[in-house]
Amino acid sequence: MVSLTTFYLSGIIGKEAFGADGDAIGVIRDLLVNAVPSGQNDPNQQLVTGVKLRIRKESKFYSFKSFRVVKAREMLSVTCTGLTELSNDEVENGLLLVENILDKQIVDMNGRKLVRVNDVRLATLPAGTFAVAVDIGIEGLLRRIGIALPIKRMLSLFNINIPAKFILWDDVQAIDYSNLNIRLSKSYAKLHTLHPSDLADILEDMGKKSSMSVFAALDEEKAADVLEELETHAQIHIVENLPVNKAADVLEKMPADEVADILDELEDDRAEMLLKEMDSASSQEVRELLEYDDDLVGSIMTTDYLSFSATMTIAEVLVELRAKKPEAAELYNMFVTESNDELIGTFNLRDLVVSEPYVSVSEIMKSDPVSLFDDQKVGAIAEIISKYNLLAVPVVDSINQLQGMVVVDDVVEDLINKRRTKKR
Repeated sequence: MVSLTTFYLSGIIGKEAFGADGDAIGVIRDLLVNAVPSGQNDPNQQLVTGVKLRIRKESKFYSFKSFRVVKAREMLSVTCTGLTELSNDEVENGLLLVENILDKQIVDMNGRKLVRVNDVRLATLPAGTFAVAVDIGIEGLLRRIGIALPIKRMLSLFNINIPAKFILWDDVQAIDYSNLNIRLSKSYAKLHTLHPSDLADILEDMGKKSSMSVFAALDEEKAADVLEELETHAQIHIVENLPVNKAADVLEKMPADEVADILDELEDDRAEMLLKEMDSASSQEVRELLEYDDDLVGSIMTTDYLSFSATMTIAEVLVELRAKKPEAAELYNMFVTESNDELIGTFNLRDLVVSEPYVSVSEIMKSDPVSLFDDQKVGAIAEIISKYNLLAVPVVDSINQLQGMVVVDDVVEDLINKRRTKKR
């Protein structure tokens, strides 16, 4: 039978450790967990490797191998057979549970939200002592202040239980690694698996310093997706505090209309610096959108759209779509243009899928499509979308040249933002 002792971090911090002769040798201030695994799913990543021990007035780190935690009737005792001091490298490659985890914000990967750690649960096996879960519940908080047992006993008289709330160590991603910035890419690896909107919600709940650290650790593609999902105030904070070259690289990955909305909220000097740092094609698209007044259709249209020649076959269109790998919104409505970009028709994904490969675009397109002028008032958009049940409407200039499209998602978002502004 495997010997197992479970205990909590709060129960061992502040405890005296006793030597083989029974004399107290020091007070436990923190536990060090291995934070650099040798491979994926390595259980040693959560192994307790060291202990911060205060002896007289000095604190040092020692190997945990010679320490033994014994629990009897909910009381813990700690004994030590000898002190082996850890090297600076061993300490730097570890994670201090009190300093870096306890009372810190962490990401609950399953719940996709920020929570605060009230305690850490540990388990001692023949192979060593391991951090197995964090306690984010009320019980953990009560345990910290030493009243968990009496409260639980009192509530049991009324058949009331305090629900336990644990997150397994593997499902935890620490955020507030103030002294571990050199390992951001490893620390935040699991965050990359979250949906951009979930990650955006988490960033908005963080402090400004922590949110910047996490955002800076994302690759450009992920960062662009997350930035697009953030509220305006959070977008501005991120873009203002990122280095200009990093911010420009991220903005280049975003739709031009989204970038224009962000830059429109920045100081002119900062916006101009970013535009100059972006590649010329992306910068020019954004500049053109910024010329529109906020109440005009052109200000919320996107310049990311798909247009094809009427002479192309369905097979040729599909080949081009596979090569471009467009965003979902670009497939809401596809456009047919002449060589001078004049809009002459539209077709949708259904028209494409149900048609034979040899059929030409001219045979499936709808001629004389409903469209909006770029200098129309934005109030006209909702009426057009509602009347014709459209997901995307082409936007043309005064000579019917295609300039972009307005997507229903952007219209809804614009209306929501206006209502929020009114409430404020």
